[in-house]
Amino acid sequence: MTGPNDAPPPTPDTAPEAAPPAATPSARAPADAERPSRARAIAAGLCLVLAALLTVPAGLAYWGQRTINDGQRYVDTVGPLVDSPEVQAAVATKVTEAIQKQVDVEAILNEVFTDVITDRPRLQALVGPLSGAINGLIDSQVREFIASDAFEDFWVAANTRAQARMVQLLKGEEAGALSIQGDEVVLDVSEVIDQVKQRLIARGLTIVERIPVPDVDKQIVLLEAPQLEQARTIYAFSNPIAQWLILVVAALYVVAYVLARNRPRMATAIGALVAANALLLGLALSVGEQLFVNHLSGTVFGPASRVFYEQLLSYLDRGQQVLLWLGLVLVLAGLFAGRSAPAVAARSTVAGGLESVGGQLAHGRTGRAGHWVAANAGWLRYAVGALSVVVLLWGNQVSMSRLLWAVVLVVVLLAVVQVLVGAGRGRRSVTLPG
Repeated sequence: MTGPNDAPPPTPDTAPEAAPPAATPSARAPADAERPSRARAIAAGLCLVLAALLTVPAGLAYWGQRTINDGQRYVDTVGPLVDSPEVQAAVATKVTEAIQKQVDVEAILNEVFTDVITDRPRLQALVGPLSGAINGLIDSQVREFIASDAFEDFWVAANTRAQARMVQLLKGEEAGALSIQGDEVVLDVSEVIDQVKQRLIARGLTIVERIPVPDVDKQIVLLEAPQLEQARTIYAFSNPIAQWLILVVAALYVVAYVLARNRPRMATAIGALVAANALLLGLALSVGEQLFVNHLSGTVFGPASRVFYEQLLSYLDRGQQVLLWLGLVLVLAGLFAGRSAPAVAARSTVAGGLESVGGQLAHGRTGRAGHWVAANAGWLRYAVGALSVVVLLWGNQVSMSRLLWAVVLVVVLLAVVQVLVGAGRGRRSVTLPG
């Protein structure tokens, strides 16, 4: 009912014009939300670019810092060189030359047999073969010693000391087996020469006992002084940050992933950049090897240069392979988690199959555990990823086998999570009707 003063309700023909809608907080929300979203995307992009630029330098710095500063890692790196025939031959040549340079066997024989040769001139013809036989004995004794367990023990002990001395030199100190002679950094191998001399004396070649070997013949040149100054500068600058730079790079990748609006796409981008950096590192190692070989070409250690380079950089080479395959794994994971029709279909098929298995286990404890897992599946998947990183990096012994185990662990645990999610959903569907 309506009173006399009540206005009739407006008809569609007489309805007043609607006033223009006032700007409301809900109407402004998209525009306001666009700004932080854009800033977030920019921050994610900057983190990704910065991480990509620092990946190779961080890897090189971390390898250098660990190899030089960690005595055990250094010995583990160069220790196997003692078993290399090329390295054994190079050391044997150096030691043999040092002894034969000071022990002129032919001159000594001429001096010893002067009177005999005067009486019987034809005996002069025996001096050459005799000196050759004695030089052969010296060479064989040198090589026998270098192939022995005694030299292996010496090699490990010498390199243990050399690592400590190298760090001292890089810090500006000079002591021990490594020192600066003129414009060169040299390694003293006098212990090896003394050991060989004792073996020769024990076998009756007493002529070497009284022959001193000058210091210049007991040294192997490692670095020119200008190169040492460059090494000291690099060491002083990079050593404090080398250990942490690789962690900073990893954190930048993680932040880029967290800030990304499309995380599967970001995972694919991170994987592609990691793989590209691994290829770049591999190229740098290849070029560096050629330069190293060319630098030692024509020296005593020329034939062993490639073996030495490959062994010295063995940890870095192994890390490069892990980095490459890790990048490819991330690319595949990002594509699998993406929004493309094939990715959605693949996920649906896999998830559906696993959940159907879980549905068969919906009763009992499995169903109760699955109910909890289904409610916490999101963070559990991230926890699985974090656990795989721990497995990969545990003990700083990154390797292809570690990466394989980490990937297998992720796949298995994610499958278990999905099965339990299916069990939880199956239990819920069973209990709902009651």
